[in-house]
Amino acid sequence: MGTPLIYLDQSYTLHYPPGTKHTDGASEDVLAITHEHWTQYPPVHPFIQHTFGLLFFVLWFISVTGNGLVIFIFLKTKTLRTPSNMLVVALAFSDFVMIWSQAPPLFINVFMSKHWAFGPLACELYGFLGGVFGCGSLWMIIMIGYDRYNVIVKGFNGMKITPCIAFLMIVFSFAYSTALCILPLLKVWGSYKLEGLLLTCSFDYLTDDWINKSFTLFFFLGCFGLPMCFIIYFYSQIVYAVVAHERALKAQAKKMNVESLRSNTDANAESAEVRIAKVAITNICLWLLAWTPYAAIAMIGQFGGAHLLTPVVTQLPSFLAKTASCFNPIVYAVSHPKYREALTKELPCLGIREESQSNENKTTAETTG
Repeated sequence: MGTPLIYLDQSYTLHYPPGTKHTDGASEDVLAITHEHWTQYPPVHPFIQHTFGLLFFVLWFISVTGNGLVIFIFLKTKTLRTPSNMLVVALAFSDFVMIWSQAPPLFINVFMSKHWAFGPLACELYGFLGGVFGCGSLWMIIMIGYDRYNVIVKGFNGMKITPCIAFLMIVFSFAYSTALCILPLLKVWGSYKLEGLLLTCSFDYLTDDWINKSFTLFFFLGCFGLPMCFIIYFYSQIVYAVVAHERALKAQAKKMNVESLRSNTDANAESAEVRIAKVAITNICLWLLAWTPYAAIAMIGQFGGAHLLTPVVTQLPSFLAKTASCFNPIVYAVSHPKYREALTKELPCLGIREESQSNENKTTAETTG
């Protein structure tokens, strides 16, 4: 037998004849949903594909565990069933479904074929579900940001979030994302195609025509630009309100010629306010870190820089965007004291020890007594 055309040697180095392409060996179904841009690149080393498969498996495990715990605890604990927490549960549900629809197909596909193995319709559904729940999660984060802005910045002047209002906010978030993402699925506006390593599908940001250009621009503004403006505004106002409150307390203390207006029993209040500011800044930074690279890839591919987009370069932002489903439970739920208290009670095997507020008050009374 002769030496195979494409093979790995003992050093795990990939060998292939000159002119071999990334799409060689792909079926007609795969080529039908593959943009010609990807046909110019040589074969990708199997190690790279397997690495992404492993990364998506780890991402899936962490996200399913984290979001599953959030849903379980908030639904099981009556005291946590508030309108504000309805938004947190909806975010966890969105991330939970999104990672189930995006990760398993990839890490299963890696060990089945070097190209997409599930056909054109599954590719379109993959891109559609990723868009619906990815964009839906973004809007849920906006709604949570508005709720916290309403409480911290507006206070008594803010609109009270009732269960009905929270439900309408959830419905709007998913109705908006579904209406936007179903258009390419129905071939009305835009389309879904394979991207990067040809193992995942997304909206077509490479075809150079006005239909795809206009959809990419609209999607960029509707699912990145507008959410970014809302998120930055809400959380920057929260930080500003906390800083202004601290400044006012210090000014008043100075007028009264005392070091601080806080009593010893209120010693933790300042750290709580600082924590609010830190969480707000963290929310903005993590959101931008997760979604900016993917938004940039889409705009580069559609408006003049497609030559910069290699298979690996485009796959990294796609993976990074989905990491949001891992840190969302931590940022919006696990950092919640009452959630941690419920987690301590319901699942003590996790080793989380959060003392209840009633116990803290009892300890304080015994200490001061």
